[in-house]
Amino acid sequence: MSVYRFGSFPSFCGVPNLPIDEVESFSADVVILGAPIDWGATYRGGARFGPKAIREADYLDADMRRPHLPTGIDPFAEFSVVDVGDLASGPGYLEEALEMLADAVATIATSGAIPIVLGGDHSITFGNGTGLARVHGDGSFGLVHFDAHADTGMMNFGHLHGHGTPMRRLIESGAVPGHRFVQIGLRGYWPDPETVADRKSTRLNSSHTDISRMPSSA
Repeated sequence: MSVYRFGSFPSFCGVPNLPIDEVESFSADVVILGAPIDWGATYRGGARFGPKAIREADYLDADMRRPHLPTGIDPFAEFSVVDVGDLASGPGYLEEALEMLADAVATIATSGAIPIVLGGDHSITFGNGTGLARVHGDGSFGLVHFDAHADTGMMNFGHLHGHGTPMRRLIESGAVPGHRFVQIGLRGYWPDPETVADRKSTRLNSSHTDISRMPSSA
């Protein structure tokens, strides 16, 4: 029986819900994971509710049928997709949440599935990239970043992690080297000329710093 979105439990497009510790035995192709984190944002406008809103935005039947009209290809017919729900991270503990996210992404990637993470503020990019690097290796993949801002700041209010720093942290850690970044849509007054010059140099040199021995705050 088909169930309308407003009358069903909100998994992504009605795909099966599955505990994350069962993804490897399930042999899913794609795993949806929510990262309801907004304590890295300067202005907390509710990004923690993003995963819930994305799942509930689909008003069609929760029947796992979403064919693409021009091609006739239905991704849910071609791939096994499951939803493991949201990361259970405590509000306010950003570094702990990013570590939990990295672990979750690594668990999904280890199973052979492609993780699709629903955010969340931009700080989650560090957790996503770190988790993939733990499985596939540092520098083994690239990152395409659509944003108005580069998110390559040195600090976020005196802290290493925040919504304005994840791209720099990934480069410094070696997870995604500078020459494997593509950023599209940058505009406006930030970052400042010094930061832009530093990032250009980093992309050319692809150098990185081990931040595991750096303090968590200034």
